[in-house]
Amino acid sequence: MSEPKGKLVILSGPSGAGKSTVVRNLLETCSLPLALSVSATTRAPRPGEDHGVHYWFLSQEEFLRRREAGEFLESCEVFGRGDWYGTLAEPVTSGLRTGQWIILEIDTQGARSVREHVPDAITIFIQPRSVEELERRLRGRKSDSEAAIQRRLEVAREELRQAAWYQHVVINDEVHVASREICRLLHTYK
Repeated sequence: MSEPKGKLVILSGPSGAGKSTVVRNLLETCSLPLALSVSATTRAPRPGEDHGVHYWFLSQEEFLRRREAGEFLESCEVFGRGDWYGTLAEPVTSGLRTGQWIILEIDTQGARSVREHVPDAITIFIQPRSVEELERRLRGRKSDSEAAIQRRLEVAREELRQAAWYQHVVINDEVHVASREICRLLHTYK
């Protein structure tokens, strides 16, 4: 008997919603065969980031060549800085063939694009309780300028308007609670 086909799980939410932390906890605690898709980017690696682990770091030329060749499920230029991000199709499809449940942690625009290619993808939107909480988290990072925070909040408000498009919305007040809720939701798709 062949191994069952995996499932594609799209997780989105505004910057500061805690997506990455929830995903890390979900990967550690959920009993499903979950694997996080590694995105590709043209931006330079930050200290401690490794090629193929944190991102596939591609030159602008290679990224655009592969994009033109149709090798991405989704791709876009993020925050108008000239850096491209995207999800390479091959690692996702090969993981799904082996029965893994592949998690894409992507923005709302990318989620819509992927859903065109994979209509049965499971979509989950992660958000904080309020925009005020989101702003508190962004300011608490102490890593962005005021202009960057305002830009992230503007994008977040638009993304929050997209939440109704998702099959599930999970409030992230506590990481363990949110990841447990996502795991429970995913188990309903077994």
